[in-house]
Amino acid sequence: MRVSRLLLVTLRDDPAEAEIPSHKLLLRGGYIRRISSGIYAYLPLLWRVLQKISTIVRQEMDATGALETLLPQLQPADLWERSGRWAGYTAGEGIMFHLTDRQGRELGLGPTHEEVITALAADLLRSYRQLPVNLYQIQTKFRDEIRPRFGLMRGREFIMKDAYSFHADEDCLRQTYAAMDGAYRRIFQRCGLRAVAVEADSGAIGGSASQEFMVTAEAGEDLILTSADGRYAANQERAVSRPSVALPLAAAPRAGGVGDRLSTPGQTTIEQLCSAHGFDPSQLVKVLLLLARFADGQFQPLLISLRGDQQLNDVKLANAVSARLSGAHGALLSIDPLTADLVRSERLPLDLSEIPFGYLGPDLADQTLAPDPSHRSDTAGVAPPTTPAVQLTRSFLRLSDATAAELEAFVCGANAADHHRVGASWAGLGLQPESLDLRAAQSGDRCLHDPDQCLQAARGIEVGHIFQLGRKYSEAMEARFTNESGVDEPLWMGCYGIGVSRLAQAAVEQHHDADGICWPVAIAPFAVIVVIANTQEAIQVELAESLYAELTAAGLDVLLDDRTERAGVKFKDADLIGIPWRVVVGRGAAAAQVELVRRAGREKLELAASDVRATLEAEIGREIAGATLVA
Repeated sequence: MRVSRLLLVTLRDDPAEAEIPSHKLLLRGGYIRRISSGIYAYLPLLWRVLQKISTIVRQEMDATGALETLLPQLQPADLWERSGRWAGYTAGEGIMFHLTDRQGRELGLGPTHEEVITALAADLLRSYRQLPVNLYQIQTKFRDEIRPRFGLMRGREFIMKDAYSFHADEDCLRQTYAAMDGAYRRIFQRCGLRAVAVEADSGAIGGSASQEFMVTAEAGEDLILTSADGRYAANQERAVSRPSVALPLAAAPRAGGVGDRLSTPGQTTIEQLCSAHGFDPSQLVKVLLLLARFADGQFQPLLISLRGDQQLNDVKLANAVSARLSGAHGALLSIDPLTADLVRSERLPLDLSEIPFGYLGPDLADQTLAPDPSHRSDTAGVAPPTTPAVQLTRSFLRLSDATAAELEAFVCGANAADHHRVGASWAGLGLQPESLDLRAAQSGDRCLHDPDQCLQAARGIEVGHIFQLGRKYSEAMEARFTNESGVDEPLWMGCYGIGVSRLAQAAVEQHHDADGICWPVAIAPFAVIVVIANTQEAIQVELAESLYAELTAAGLDVLLDDRTERAGVKFKDADLIGIPWRVVVGRGAAAAQVELVRRAGREKLELAASDVRATLEAEIGREIAGATLVA
């Protein structure tokens, strides 16, 4: 390929829309162009990268016995309603683009394909003799991100490899899960990425176990916590740790466990309270007032207790609430702080004027969830036809993190403005909190598997996620098979995703310098760029054309910069777009000498033109073989 025919348009300055290095460089290097918020065109250079990544993915998937297929992007709502995910993916902050066709049928653009593939399995897989089966596709997916950002990292349209396996028993599922784990490690290694496998939360996909693959990078949106001995790694959403030991309160509990009343005017934060009275945050119980909303329209107030030095893990809380209430009310749609603004926006019949925010105790009475006397329906208690009936539970779901539940005596709000209680106990407050893990593990916490090890934090970009789904979807969608004993039972399932377009940008985030991209050779759009320093010199043009033809014939991906631009412009563009090897044909052309430059590290070598092919074949072959061997 010749640069003059490549549609290469590079930018000198960073685009205003880009925040992180990889996004800036892909735009500046002519790899992508923004069409709309979260929607990008893949230009020829990036399309070559995506094809190379896809080839590696296909090779490794095929090696495990998986079969490639292609599933419809447009999916009927009834499939998602059968699995119970339609409301969760379309209502509130749901991420599914959905529409109604001319016959009035609801459809969604697929963010994932569990429902479609399970429906197919129910139709096609009838006997244990057909199992196991693993089907995969590489296809565009759609997600209506609330805040698209970082280019291809969090877009509304992206390319993904997703695979789905079906099994006769759980042991077979685990074997395929392990095989996918190995295949993923090889894929990322072959692509030249440093990736870490971490325990992860299964989220809306569900299942009994899941693992994410994170590319370590400062711009990563995820926080991953690892132990120095390499025995533990988890996304912060899933991470567990040993909390620090709380400092005991002196002479506690007091006043029969109810606590002594303490005047604390204007002291509504942990910091203010500790500063004014000498408390340690670990001696306090802080109480969060939240509101959970479910698919059936039910609103459930939550009262969450945490030790004062701990932070709430939103994912752990959502899982705990879902486990207790989703069976009765459908998918959990959101959990938000219970505020006056939320009450107004949701038109909740609730009066918050008597709730002493900033001074809440874990024994806040259910009676504080009083109806708002000013909330009236239009006619005799009947809501207007255009307004759905509001279903509000007038009692708290009370949940406590173990760090709070284990305190024998503590400081907490007195449920009265400007007052706290010192020396309160759970028994004295008439409560028996269930001890849950609701706290966010933090860097520096001691590890569960070894108290001498502490968690270390790093940022990561999720590029892959594998799940053991179990029977969640097959039971919901009646995908059954006949086992060896002639008995019908639900299929066992797994699913396995890789963000192909996200992986490409993650590679740039991990491999760049001040001048541009440094692509790993296995996924670079071209392995070699031949630069003619001066196209007015016939001998340079002739030698460059000869090398271009020779390297191309040898099977190397070669780009020839035949533009009439100055040499400095060509060198800057070559650095920006990040081709791994550069052959400069300049003043040494008369003596058949060229300069060979490695993009990563900038090592330079003067050599005879006749030695270029052999040198490049050896170097490129060594890099690719090394990645494959390590994988």
